[in-house]
Amino acid sequence: MVNKVKKTEFGIIPEEWDVFKLGDCSNIYRGGSPRPIQDYITTSDNGVNWIKIGDVKAGDKYITSTEEKIIPEGISMSREVKVGDFILSNSMSFGRPYILKMDGCIHDGWLVIQNYQSKYDAEYLYYLLSSEFVFAQYKKLAAGSGVQNLNKDIVTEVMLPHPDKIEQEAIALVLSSMDELINNLEKEIEKKKNIQIGIMQEYLTGKRKLSKYENSVWEKKKICELGYLVKNSINPQDYLNELFWEYSMPAYDNEKTPNKTRGDTMNSMRLAISAPVLLFNKLNVRQRRVWVITECKNNSVCSTEFLPFVSNKVDLQFLRELLLTDKITYDFENMSTGTSNSQKRISPESFLEYEVFIPANKKEQEAIASALNDANEEIEKLKKMRDKYVHIKNGMMSDLLTGKIRLV
Repeated sequence: MVNKVKKTEFGIIPEEWDVFKLGDCSNIYRGGSPRPIQDYITTSDNGVNWIKIGDVKAGDKYITSTEEKIIPEGISMSREVKVGDFILSNSMSFGRPYILKMDGCIHDGWLVIQNYQSKYDAEYLYYLLSSEFVFAQYKKLAAGSGVQNLNKDIVTEVMLPHPDKIEQEAIALVLSSMDELINNLEKEIEKKKNIQIGIMQEYLTGKRKLSKYENSVWEKKKICELGYLVKNSINPQDYLNELFWEYSMPAYDNEKTPNKTRGDTMNSMRLAISAPVLLFNKLNVRQRRVWVITECKNNSVCSTEFLPFVSNKVDLQFLRELLLTDKITYDFENMSTGTSNSQKRISPESFLEYEVFIPANKKEQEAIASALNDANEEIEKLKKMRDKYVHIKNGMMSDLLTGKIRLV
């Protein structure tokens, strides 16, 4: 038997599902703020929860607490919200829903959706409002009205599918189970990261040593005593039709993969490099872009925003881990100069003159780097597993919310 379907604003859905305008099956209001707000903030236990954007993170589903409270006299100038209500930011760049697990008040940067329970299960509605189908409607309605932010009129007009409550609950249960799996992986990743940070700080400062090197000697060395910076500049415009392998900041951010680029597309100088080399990004050092290239093709070049460091006296993987530590990042940031925080650079001279504390034995350096790399690989495996489940969940979400896959 072929299931009949129909085309709606939400997409193709089963024929027996209803479609409702969100404003017809709920009440939608904008928040409000007593002013000046500082006159209403209180630390009293009798205060009313004052819900701000800063109280939530992008991955949160529920709001369970607030940093601030307001005095009860502020309620009449704000918008009171209750447990089970949905709130979403007016900002189109944010705009995702949160389910309240507490009572409180919201300012005019929020919208609240109330009294939806006769038609929708809360968990199911959460996934509907988080879906690409709803965000596509937001954008279309906003474009038609000429506004850049969400408002009550836009949210009121959003069309939503309506299977029966049993099917809603079944869909929500499957998606919630996937979220729980993903959240557990996130927690495991954070746990291992925190453990790794502690281990890194101990191994990279000599406070903790590998059993084979318990009696090893560590020494202070300036980076310039360990190697040198490559200064072989090249103008790609002199080689218009040649192909280069370009190591740039965007390439680093894109899974640390160099870009294959023609000379005529690069409009500024580059530095010619060969492996092995450590690339330290001198711009905005708190971004911690430190790249060890163990092998590279001919015609490899890097951005002049990198300091290419070559050495046969220190293990480059060990040095990379050392340069990524909080202390060195903090020191380099304080040594950087520039017109704004995002445009500050550390000079090559400051980089080379910086003193590091390292094992005298290069084999010990390699062993420490290998141990830390093993921990990194374990975390990366967990991240890949998390990303895989996120991809699976997103596909399931699309199919379940449109009835392409039926659970009952």
